[in-house]
Amino acid sequence: MPAKKKSKSKPKGPDFREKLLVELTDAFGPSGFEEDVSKIVAKHLEGFCEITYDGIGSTLGKKQGTSESPRILIAGHMDEVGFMVSGITKNGYLRINPLGGWWPHVLPSQRVVIRTRKGKLVHGLIGAKAPHGMKSEERKKVMEIEDLYIDIGASEDNDAPKKLGVEIGNPVVPYAQFEKLGPKGKFLMAKAWDNRIGVAVAIEVARALKNKKHPNMLFAGGTVQEEVGLRGAGTCAHFVDPDIGIAVDVTLPADIPGSPNSEWGEKLGKGPSISVMDGSLLPNTNLLHFVMDIADKKKIPYQIGSLRFGGTDGGRFATTRSGIPSLTCSIATRYIHSHYGILHRDDVDNLIKLLTEVVMALDEKAVKKIKFGK
Repeated sequence: MPAKKKSKSKPKGPDFREKLLVELTDAFGPSGFEEDVSKIVAKHLEGFCEITYDGIGSTLGKKQGTSESPRILIAGHMDEVGFMVSGITKNGYLRINPLGGWWPHVLPSQRVVIRTRKGKLVHGLIGAKAPHGMKSEERKKVMEIEDLYIDIGASEDNDAPKKLGVEIGNPVVPYAQFEKLGPKGKFLMAKAWDNRIGVAVAIEVARALKNKKHPNMLFAGGTVQEEVGLRGAGTCAHFVDPDIGIAVDVTLPADIPGSPNSEWGEKLGKGPSISVMDGSLLPNTNLLHFVMDIADKKKIPYQIGSLRFGGTDGGRFATTRSGIPSLTCSIATRYIHSHYGILHRDDVDNLIKLLTEVVMALDEKAVKKIKFGK
């Protein structure tokens, strides 16, 4: 009897979490134009959460636990850095204003997508003067946003902007696609990790608690307009009035060439980052130690983050109403505020695991101790 041939195992396709990450990073959503991302958040939470919105678009799933209090807010910001069309030249080139912080040197020759008032997506390329046409002094200068423009295939005789429906005020985002890098495919490259990864973590924490009895009321989802001044964090926190606020964001890794913090900074794949400070927040120390203790107890790897500059939604949570005990947890991400960032899947999974355990432990007694130390 001939021996049976061993069947070759088929490569695994993307799991639910990976599909969520692709869906979120593919979405169009610069500051002030987060509607598409909001719909994704609502779609993934509406089966087991009540979907709620603040007045400017922050989108949260409200999940009832075994008690209506304490109220726990976990959110990432839905907006990505982008641009807005600020002018159109007579030849049809588009001038732009930034939505969020950009270093202009990363922009020339990068692809972008403009969304018209009717929702049409128009592709273009960011242009700038070629080095051959620059004087030596120009080459040494830092490039300014004002030096850049978008080319949509326009010329003085084809009236392309009008025919394509492009107007001043239209939003613009990078054009980039999700890819997996590295031998095991755990390094994930995409646009808008800042901060769709925070939104994904919030969604996945709520999903992990779908059939669990947590001793609180959870609000999980996404804020708006973080990149232009933490605006949605304030309205969101005022709307929810939480007892505890946890912002989920990205942070700078120290595992790239030239990093000044290479001896102690965060590295991809070594765990999520728990922030002891950033440019907007000194976290509630009782909450900080509460989260660290849970990570230690559950043997969930983590790293400690400390940033002098750069703010997070946690800073605005903390100063809303009469003050909210707040903390920021982050995923170390390379090359943020550019067309592509790179992060590590293990860090994402471990942060979801950690925050799920945190929510399960935040009962009335624990929150009282965090707030008052007793």
